Amino acid sequence: MSRIGKMPVPVPSDVEVTILGSTVTVKGPKGELSRTFHRDISVTLEDNQLIVTRPTDQRLHRSLHGLTRALIANMVQGVHDGFRRELEIHGIGYRAQMEGDKLVLSVGYSHPVQIVPPPGITIDLEKGYRNIVVQGVDKELVGRVAAEIRAVRKPEPYKGKGIRYAGEYVRRKAGKAGKIG
Repeated sequence: MSRIGKMPVPVPSDVEVTILGSTVTVKGPKGELSRTFHRDISVTLEDNQLIVTRPTDQRLHRSLHGLTRALIANMVQGVHDGFRRELEIHGIGYRAQMEGDKLVLSVGYSHPVQIVPPPGITIDLEKGYRNIVVQGVDKELVGRVAAEIRAVRKPEPYKGKGIRYAGEYVRRKAGKAGKIG
């Protein structure tokens, strides 16, 4: 049995869950999420807990069991608390600024790069113009937007310049060694 799949998902009192067939809708103080799961995996609500069960021990059902439970747990956590991902900008002259809801990055290109967040995602700047915070209720979408921002200028290994996740370690390489001769 899947160790993750067999654990029930606790539902907080201010979160409302609706199950229609294989579609699960979760409403909370931060927003609403809906997702359709595989028709063989069943989700039931008992005593303010969501329980995910699988019909057989086939490989497909075993793999979907833990996945479905993890996705539902992320939906419940997202509408209750929300998710956030922090990025840092390193490098002389590299900066970020907000123009309305758009993020404008100046990271060494000949032009500024504009990033428009999708609906449900907010982008903020903290501590001046070097820390970017991506927030939202959908964990997958928050991670994807943060990855898109990081991909604009990945940290390079020689000086460490670029956009990186908060707390990310960048392995540094030694530069050219001078000729001895």
